[in-house]
Amino acid sequence: MRFRKELEKIRIYEAGKPIELIARDYSVAENEIIKVASNENPFGTSPKVKAKIAELIGKMHRYPDDGCYALKTALAEKYSVGGGNIVIGSGSDQIFEFISHALLERGDVVLQNKITFAMYAIYSAQIGAVTITTDTNRHDLRAFEKLLAKNPRLIYICTPSNPYGDALNKEEVFAFLDKVSAQTLVVIDGAYMEYAAFKDPKKRIEPKELIDRFPNTIYAGTFSKAYGLGGMRVGYGIAQEDIIEALHKIRAPFNITTLSLAAASEALSDGEFVAKSAEHNFREMARYESFAREIGLEYEPSYANFITLLFPQSRSASEAANALLKRGMIARDLKSYDLNALRVTIGLESENDRFFKLFREYWR
Repeated sequence: MRFRKELEKIRIYEAGKPIELIARDYSVAENEIIKVASNENPFGTSPKVKAKIAELIGKMHRYPDDGCYALKTALAEKYSVGGGNIVIGSGSDQIFEFISHALLERGDVVLQNKITFAMYAIYSAQIGAVTITTDTNRHDLRAFEKLLAKNPRLIYICTPSNPYGDALNKEEVFAFLDKVSAQTLVVIDGAYMEYAAFKDPKKRIEPKELIDRFPNTIYAGTFSKAYGLGGMRVGYGIAQEDIIEALHKIRAPFNITTLSLAAASEALSDGEFVAKSAEHNFREMARYESFAREIGLEYEPSYANFITLLFPQSRSASEAANALLKRGMIARDLKSYDLNALRVTIGLESENDRFFKLFREYWR
């Protein structure tokens, strides 16, 4: 069977291993497995969301509201934008897919950081676009600026960054955007913005301020992280109406389920749950930082809900990940990013205790 040439060089995205797979492969009981690999909220989701889902179980035979009215209204109110400034996707990564298909043509240049979310380059490659990267692990906008001469059609800025955890100040992002051509679309991926804004208000980027000042930008957010709805797959893009209109021409009808729309709408109403999640996250992250210093591992200071542990050349992060797997602990090996590192989601206190215990036993 012959497929498009663009697919030949695309590396399949490696998602975090599910609990069910580890239970089957390593003969560990599911209730004994701890997953700290996929940056999920350890508290689950808001009790308000669970109650709303229970109400809707009997309506699954009905198609969802294709206009996503309730969710767009809630997002519009939260961010002080209009409904016409919003597009809803099945996770924020579907927003990136919309952008790639609406904007890019074969040979166009896409600029991104060296270490960043893998799906940016995958969607770009599907079109035949050329991805160029900085030579820095952290987002360094001076490195981005040097590459503007390549005339990128699309730029991705992930802040806080996945899988590294660094975050940019709003003012330095805006200073960079002042130097970008109005014909270049810049994506600000704020998947972990709720965490960064809690830790340091200087990192907060408000979508309305962003798109009003820079009409060639789009802000992407998700309900998969702080809101605890990874299994519901809901993301959103906020931009000027001409950009949103173009993306809607790519979006398939009914791309979000009834339950997902209701869950996301309800999640927005529970700011207390998000604040509780963020407060717990950084309290427990301080324990990981102390742990890393204790055993002599470097780490990247993180503004997200995970921490990246950087291994010395003498030790293998992949070996550590496999050793933990056999004990029922799923952490994310970053070898696919050419990093000798583990990314560890900040879990519940008991889950973190378990990680520290198992890692110490391995590290000896």
